[in-house]
Amino acid sequence: MEYINHTLEFHIDEPTVITFGKFDGLHRGHELLMEHLHKMAEECGLKTVVFTFDIPPKKQVQDDSVKVLTTNEEKRYIFEQHGIDYLIECPFTKEIMGMEPENFIAWITKALSVKSMVVGDDFCFGHNRSGNHKVLQAFEEKYHYKTVVFQKMQEDHRDISSTFVREEIAAGNIKKANHLLGYPYFIFSKVLHGNQIGRKMGIPTINMFLPAEKLLPKNGVYVTQTTISGKTYKSVSNIGCKPTISENNPVGVETYILDFEGELYDKVIQVSFLDYIREEKKFDSLPELQNQIEQDIKTAQDFSF
Repeated sequence: MEYINHTLEFHIDEPTVITFGKFDGLHRGHELLMEHLHKMAEECGLKTVVFTFDIPPKKQVQDDSVKVLTTNEEKRYIFEQHGIDYLIECPFTKEIMGMEPENFIAWITKALSVKSMVVGDDFCFGHNRSGNHKVLQAFEEKYHYKTVVFQKMQEDHRDISSTFVREEIAAGNIKKANHLLGYPYFIFSKVLHGNQIGRKMGIPTINMFLPAEKLLPKNGVYVTQTTISGKTYKSVSNIGCKPTISENNPVGVETYILDFEGELYDKVIQVSFLDYIREEKKFDSLPELQNQIEQDIKTAQDFSF
Protein backbone atom coordinates (compact mmCIF):
# COMPACT_ATOMS: atom_id res chain seq x y z
CA MET A 1 0.00 0.00 0.00
CA GLU A 2 1.24 3.48 -0.85
CA TYR A 3 0.68 5.94 1.99
CA ILE A 4 0.38 9.61 1.01
CA ASN A 5 0.20 12.29 3.71
CA HIS A 6 1.30 15.83 4.64
CA THR A 7 0.63 17.15 1.12
CA LEU A 8 -2.10 18.39 -1.22
CA GLU A 9 0.12 17.75 -4.23
CA PHE A 10 -0.78 14.09 -4.68
CA HIS A 11 -1.19 12.42 -8.07
CA ILE A 12 -2.00 8.93 -9.34
CA ASP A 13 -1.63 8.09 -13.02
CA GLU A 14 -3.38 4.70 -13.12
CA PRO A 15 -7.23 4.58 -13.14
CA THR A 16 -8.77 4.29 -9.68
CA VAL A 17 -11.91 3.63 -7.68
CA ILE A 18 -12.11 5.82 -4.58
CA THR A 19 -14.03 6.09 -1.35
CA PHE A 20 -14.06 8.87 1.25
CA GLY A 21 -14.56 9.14 4.99
CA LYS A 22 -13.20 9.57 8.50
CA PHE A 23 -13.02 5.77 8.91
CA ASP A 24 -12.73 6.03 12.66
CA GLY A 25 -12.64 2.44 13.87
CA LEU A 26 -13.25 0.88 10.45
CA HIS A 27 -16.36 -0.94 11.70
CA ARG A 28 -18.61 -3.47 9.94
CA GLY A 29 -20.35 -0.70 8.01
CA HIS A 30 -16.98 0.34 6.63
CA GLU A 31 -16.25 -3.32 5.87
CA LEU A 32 -19.28 -3.34 3.57
CA LEU A 33 -17.92 -0.26 1.83
CA MET A 34 -14.55 -2.00 1.37
CA GLU A 35 -16.32 -4.95 -0.24
CA HIS A 36 -17.99 -2.62 -2.77
CA LEU A 37 -14.66 -0.89 -3.38
CA HIS A 38 -12.79 -4.12 -4.11
CA LYS A 39 -15.64 -5.48 -6.23
CA MET A 40 -15.58 -2.39 -8.45
CA ALA A 41 -11.78 -2.56 -8.67
CA GLU A 42 -11.87 -6.19 -9.80
CA GLU A 43 -14.68 -5.70 -12.31
CA CYS A 44 -13.15 -2.62 -13.95
CA GLY A 45 -9.42 -3.17 -13.48
CA LEU A 46 -8.96 -0.21 -11.13
CA LYS A 47 -6.66 0.56 -8.22
CA THR A 48 -8.32 1.16 -4.84
CA VAL A 49 -7.98 4.52 -3.09
CA VAL A 50 -9.12 5.48 0.41
CA PHE A 51 -9.29 9.24 0.94
CA THR A 52 -9.39 10.47 4.51
CA PHE A 53 -8.20 13.49 6.49
CA ASP A 54 -5.29 13.84 8.90
CA ILE A 55 -7.65 15.06 11.65
CA PRO A 56 -11.42 14.58 12.08
CA PRO A 57 -13.08 17.51 10.24
CA LYS A 58 -15.35 18.09 13.23
CA LYS A 59 -12.28 18.85 15.35
CA GLN A 60 -11.22 21.62 12.97
CA VAL A 61 -14.68 23.05 12.38
CA GLN A 62 -16.06 22.83 15.94
CA ASP A 63 -12.87 22.43 18.00
CA ASP A 64 -14.40 19.11 19.02
CA SER A 65 -12.56 17.00 21.60
CA VAL A 66 -14.21 13.64 20.87
CA LYS A 67 -11.76 10.78 21.38
CA VAL A 68 -10.91 8.64 18.36
CA LEU A 69 -11.33 4.87 18.01
CA THR A 70 -8.27 4.61 15.80
CA THR A 71 -5.20 6.81 15.58
CA ASN A 72 -3.76 7.56 12.15
CA GLU A 73 -1.11 4.89 12.70
CA GLU A 74 -3.78 2.32 13.55
CA LYS A 75 -5.84 3.28 10.49
CA ARG A 76 -2.84 2.77 8.29
CA TYR A 77 -2.33 -0.71 9.73
CA ILE A 78 -5.99 -1.67 9.17
CA PHE A 79 -6.06 -0.46 5.56
CA GLU A 80 -2.86 -2.38 4.85
CA GLN A 81 -4.64 -5.50 6.12
CA HIS A 82 -7.52 -4.74 3.73
CA GLY A 83 -5.26 -4.68 0.69
CA ILE A 84 -5.89 -1.05 -0.23
CA ASP A 85 -3.56 0.21 -2.97
CA TYR A 86 -3.42 3.90 -1.94
CA LEU A 87 -4.24 5.57 1.37
CA ILE A 88 -4.40 9.35 1.15
CA GLU A 89 -4.38 11.20 4.45
CA CYS A 90 -5.21 14.69 3.27
CA PRO A 91 -4.42 17.75 5.44
CA PHE A 92 -7.73 19.31 6.48
CA THR A 93 -6.87 22.93 5.66
CA LYS A 94 -9.07 26.02 5.44
CA GLU A 95 -8.75 25.74 1.67
CA ILE A 96 -10.27 22.25 1.80
CA MET A 97 -12.94 23.36 4.28
CA GLY A 98 -14.13 26.10 1.93
CA MET A 99 -14.03 24.08 -1.31
CA GLU A 100 -17.33 23.87 -3.17
CA PRO A 101 -18.51 20.34 -4.10
CA GLU A 102 -17.90 20.65 -7.85
CA ASN A 103 -14.41 22.07 -7.30
CA PHE A 104 -13.62 19.15 -5.02
CA ILE A 105 -14.88 16.65 -7.61
CA ALA A 106 -12.88 18.32 -10.40
CA TRP A 107 -9.71 18.30 -8.29
CA ILE A 108 -9.99 14.71 -7.06
CA THR A 109 -10.99 13.12 -10.37
CA LYS A 110 -8.08 14.77 -12.18
CA ALA A 111 -5.42 14.29 -9.48
CA LEU A 112 -6.31 10.67 -8.75
CA SER A 113 -7.53 9.46 -12.19
CA VAL A 114 -10.88 8.53 -10.66
CA LYS A 115 -13.18 6.33 -12.75
CA SER A 116 -15.54 5.28 -9.97
CA MET A 117 -16.61 6.54 -6.53
CA VAL A 118 -18.08 4.30 -3.82
CA VAL A 119 -20.00 6.07 -1.03
CA GLY A 120 -22.69 5.48 1.56
CA ASP A 121 -26.12 7.07 1.15
CA ASP A 122 -25.33 9.50 4.01
CA PHE A 123 -22.04 10.74 2.53
CA CYS A 124 -21.56 14.54 2.60
CA PHE A 125 -18.64 16.65 1.43
CA GLY A 126 -17.63 20.15 0.40
CA HIS A 127 -18.25 23.55 1.97
CA ASN A 128 -20.88 23.33 4.73
CA ARG A 129 -21.40 19.65 3.76
CA SER A 130 -23.38 20.85 0.75
CA GLY A 131 -22.39 17.90 -1.46
CA ASN A 132 -23.87 14.39 -1.23
CA HIS A 133 -24.23 11.26 -3.37
CA LYS A 134 -26.82 12.99 -5.57
CA VAL A 135 -24.32 15.76 -6.32
CA LEU A 136 -21.73 13.12 -7.22
CA GLN A 137 -24.22 11.51 -9.60
CA ALA A 138 -25.07 14.86 -11.17
CA PHE A 139 -21.45 15.43 -12.26
CA GLU A 140 -20.71 11.90 -13.49
CA GLU A 141 -20.92 12.74 -17.20
CA LYS A 142 -18.94 15.98 -16.93
CA TYR A 143 -16.01 14.41 -15.05
CA HIS A 144 -16.22 10.89 -16.50
CA TYR A 145 -16.76 8.62 -13.52
CA LYS A 146 -19.42 6.32 -12.10
CA THR A 147 -20.98 6.55 -8.63
CA VAL A 148 -21.84 3.50 -6.55
CA VAL A 149 -24.12 4.23 -3.57
CA PHE A 150 -25.01 1.72 -0.86
CA GLN A 151 -27.20 1.80 2.24
CA LYS A 152 -25.63 1.80 5.69
CA MET A 153 -25.54 -1.43 7.68
CA GLN A 154 -27.72 -1.52 10.79
CA GLU A 155 -27.66 -3.23 14.18
CA ASP A 156 -30.48 -2.99 16.76
CA HIS A 157 -32.45 -0.75 14.34
CA ARG A 158 -29.58 1.75 14.35
CA ASP A 159 -26.92 2.60 11.79
CA ILE A 160 -23.57 1.05 12.63
CA SER A 161 -21.37 4.09 13.13
CA SER A 162 -18.25 5.22 14.93
CA THR A 163 -20.48 7.01 17.45
CA PHE A 164 -22.34 3.75 18.20
CA VAL A 165 -19.05 1.89 18.71
CA ARG A 166 -17.63 4.70 20.81
CA GLU A 167 -20.61 4.62 23.17
CA GLU A 168 -20.26 0.87 23.77
CA ILE A 169 -16.51 1.11 24.42
CA ALA A 170 -16.89 4.01 26.83
CA ALA A 171 -19.54 2.01 28.72
CA GLY A 172 -17.24 -1.01 29.00
CA ASN A 173 -19.42 -3.12 26.68
CA ILE A 174 -16.38 -4.42 24.88
CA LYS A 175 -18.03 -7.55 23.44
CA LYS A 176 -20.78 -5.45 21.87
CA ALA A 177 -18.22 -2.96 20.53
CA ASN A 178 -16.18 -5.79 19.03
CA HIS A 179 -19.31 -7.18 17.37
CA LEU A 180 -19.99 -3.79 15.77
CA LEU A 181 -16.36 -3.44 14.70
CA GLY A 182 -16.03 -6.97 13.37
CA TYR A 183 -12.69 -7.40 15.21
CA PRO A 184 -11.37 -6.81 18.76
CA TYR A 185 -10.85 -3.18 19.71
CA PHE A 186 -7.12 -2.61 19.98
CA ILE A 187 -4.40 -0.14 20.80
CA PHE A 188 -0.90 0.26 19.38
CA SER A 189 1.55 1.46 21.95
CA LYS A 190 5.21 1.80 22.78
CA VAL A 191 6.14 0.03 26.02
CA LEU A 192 7.33 2.41 28.76
CA HIS A 193 9.29 1.98 31.96
CA GLY A 194 6.99 1.77 34.97
CA ASN A 195 7.38 1.69 38.75
CA GLN A 196 8.27 -2.05 38.76
CA ILE A 197 5.60 -2.87 41.39
CA GLY A 198 4.31 -5.81 39.34
CA ARG A 199 7.80 -7.19 38.86
CA LYS A 200 8.42 -7.04 42.63
CA MET A 201 5.24 -9.12 43.14
CA GLY A 202 6.41 -11.67 40.58
CA ILE A 203 3.82 -10.45 38.07
CA PRO A 204 5.76 -8.21 35.66
CA THR A 205 3.52 -5.90 33.68
CA ILE A 206 4.08 -3.50 30.82
CA ASN A 207 3.02 0.13 30.83
CA MET A 208 1.77 1.68 27.61
CA PHE A 209 2.02 5.17 26.15
CA LEU A 210 -1.15 6.34 24.41
CA PRO A 211 -1.89 9.52 22.44
CA ALA A 212 -4.24 11.92 24.23
CA GLU A 213 -6.87 11.56 21.49
CA LYS A 214 -7.18 7.75 21.81
CA LEU A 215 -10.41 6.47 23.37
CA LEU A 216 -9.91 3.98 26.17
CA PRO A 217 -12.57 1.60 27.47
CA LYS A 218 -13.90 2.52 30.90
CA ASN A 219 -11.63 1.91 33.87
CA GLY A 220 -11.39 -1.72 34.89
CA VAL A 221 -9.71 -5.04 34.21
CA TYR A 222 -10.04 -6.79 30.84
CA VAL A 223 -9.17 -10.06 29.18
CA THR A 224 -6.89 -9.04 26.31
CA GLN A 225 -4.55 -10.53 23.75
CA THR A 226 -1.18 -9.01 23.01
CA THR A 227 0.60 -9.24 19.67
CA ILE A 228 4.40 -8.96 19.67
CA SER A 229 6.33 -9.25 16.41
CA GLY A 230 3.47 -11.15 14.78
CA LYS A 231 2.92 -13.61 17.66
CA THR A 232 -0.17 -13.39 19.88
CA TYR A 233 -0.31 -14.12 23.61
CA LYS A 234 -3.12 -14.22 26.15
CA SER A 235 -2.97 -11.27 28.51
CA VAL A 236 -4.88 -9.29 31.13
CA SER A 237 -4.98 -5.48 31.15
CA ASN A 238 -5.90 -2.85 33.71
CA ILE A 239 -7.16 0.56 32.66
CA GLY A 240 -7.10 3.13 35.40
CA CYS A 241 -5.05 4.96 38.00
CA LYS A 242 -3.68 2.05 40.09
CA PRO A 243 -5.24 3.47 43.31
CA THR A 244 -3.62 0.82 45.54
CA ILE A 245 -0.19 2.16 44.56
CA SER A 246 -0.89 5.90 44.65
CA GLU A 247 -3.78 8.38 44.70
CA ASN A 248 -2.23 10.61 42.04
CA ASN A 249 -1.52 8.28 39.12
CA PRO A 250 -2.79 9.38 35.69
CA VAL A 251 -5.09 7.03 33.77
CA GLY A 252 -3.05 4.45 31.90
CA VAL A 253 -2.98 0.90 30.56
CA GLU A 254 -0.98 -1.84 32.26
CA THR A 255 -0.80 -5.37 30.81
CA TYR A 256 0.43 -8.72 32.07
CA ILE A 257 1.30 -11.10 29.22
CA LEU A 258 0.87 -14.81 29.92
CA ASP A 259 3.62 -17.24 28.93
CA PHE A 260 5.98 -14.53 27.74
CA GLU A 261 9.52 -13.75 28.81
CA GLY A 262 11.64 -11.05 27.26
CA GLU A 263 12.40 -7.34 27.20
CA LEU A 264 9.82 -5.10 25.55
CA TYR A 265 10.85 -1.57 26.55
CA ASP A 266 10.49 0.89 23.65
CA LYS A 267 8.94 -1.78 21.40
CA VAL A 268 5.55 -1.14 19.78
CA ILE A 269 2.96 -3.82 20.57
CA GLN A 270 -0.74 -4.35 19.93
CA VAL A 271 -3.19 -5.05 22.77
CA SER A 272 -6.71 -6.16 21.81
CA PHE A 273 -9.61 -6.08 24.30
CA LEU A 274 -11.80 -9.19 24.46
CA ASP A 275 -13.92 -9.10 27.63
CA TYR A 276 -14.54 -7.04 30.75
CA ILE A 277 -13.60 -8.78 34.01
CA ARG A 278 -14.22 -6.29 36.81
CA GLU A 279 -14.03 -2.68 37.90
CA GLU A 280 -10.81 -1.16 39.17
CA LYS A 281 -10.64 -0.93 42.97
CA LYS A 282 -8.29 0.08 45.75
CA PHE A 283 -6.98 -2.76 47.91
CA ASP A 284 -5.84 -2.44 51.52
CA SER A 285 -2.46 -4.04 50.83
CA LEU A 286 -0.17 -5.22 48.06
CA PRO A 287 -0.73 -8.91 48.99
CA GLU A 288 -4.48 -8.40 48.48
CA LEU A 289 -3.79 -6.75 45.11
CA GLN A 290 -1.45 -9.60 44.15
CA ASN A 291 -4.10 -12.19 45.03
CA GLN A 292 -6.70 -10.41 42.89
CA ILE A 293 -4.31 -10.07 39.95
CA GLU A 294 -3.63 -13.80 40.13
CA GLN A 295 -7.38 -14.43 39.96
CA ASP A 296 -7.64 -12.08 36.95
CA ILE A 297 -4.80 -13.94 35.24
CA LYS A 298 -6.65 -17.24 35.82
CA THR A 299 -9.74 -15.70 34.18
CA ALA A 300 -7.68 -14.67 31.16
CA GLN A 301 -6.01 -18.10 31.01
CA ASP A 302 -9.40 -19.85 30.95
CA PHE A 303 -10.95 -17.44 28.44
CA SER A 304 -11.87 -19.10 25.16
CA PHE A 305 -10.44 -17.06 22.26
